[in-house]
Amino acid sequence: MTSSHRTGGEEELAAAKKRLSLPRIVVICGSTRFMAEMAEADLRETTAGRIVVKPGCDLKSPHALWSDPVEAEALKARLDDLHRAKIRLADEVLVVGDHIGDSTRAEIAYARSLGRPVRFTHPEVDPK
Repeated sequence: MTSSHRTGGEEELAAAKKRLSLPRIVVICGSTRFMAEMAEADLRETTAGRIVVKPGCDLKSPHALWSDPVEAEALKARLDDLHRAKIRLADEVLVVGDHIGDSTRAEIAYARSLGRPVRFTHPEVDPK
């Protein structure tokens, strides 16, 4: 990403990461139906020396925290905001799975708007 695409906050974050000698940070994106594949990607990225952040909740699986439909909808909005923050933190995005839904498509567009490189486990699904 060129400096012309960065905000002041992004410049500060990049400088702090460099000062701290942090490894490359990868955010995993994709449908939560691919949670097992995300875990495998996490393993591979981690053993390659990268810091990995990924979705921490699968709202498609039953859980008391999102059993109420109204609460689940509010939680989804908060999780979407949290995932965008993960994308801002990351140096690159890894999209997992052989299907791109609306949420993942929006995450890819957001990452690209920030100048983040985007990789795919299945490059044929890249919406470009």
